[in-house]
Amino acid sequence: MPQPSTAVLMFVAYRHAEKRIVDFLAESGFGDITLAQGRIAARLSEDGLRLTELAEQAQVTKQTAGFLVDQLEAAGYVERVPDPSDARARLIRLAPRGRQVQRRARVMERRIEAEWERHLGAERMADLHASLADLREITDPYR
Repeated sequence: MPQPSTAVLMFVAYRHAEKRIVDFLAESGFGDITLAQGRIAARLSEDGLRLTELAEQAQVTKQTAGFLVDQLEAAGYVERVPDPSDARARLIRLAPRGRQVQRRARVMERRIEAEWERHLGAERMADLHASLADLREITDPYR
């Protein structure tokens, strides 16, 4: 059987990490976050984003992003606040509960990276990280 392409291999590793993080969050008392909600919330910071920007970055429709944000807001993970640059607009940002769940997610991210480093070795893991960071320059318009 031929090896999958590099892009598919990256996707497999990403999906593995994503599932482990969501499962870990559920075990940590945040079982009400769905995978789709997590993908939206992962793009947020304390600075916040407008809904249109969030939808664009998540590559979903504005309606889908709005639906997921409504759910996250009802659960206390995000909040809508006035945009200081435009009083008519609202920003969506992590609420205190959202920052709490983000800290928990980072714990599992570090565990996964440590496992990968044990498997690949420190040098290969550093090379992988550096290579992916270099690729981000041409693949991530939102960096």
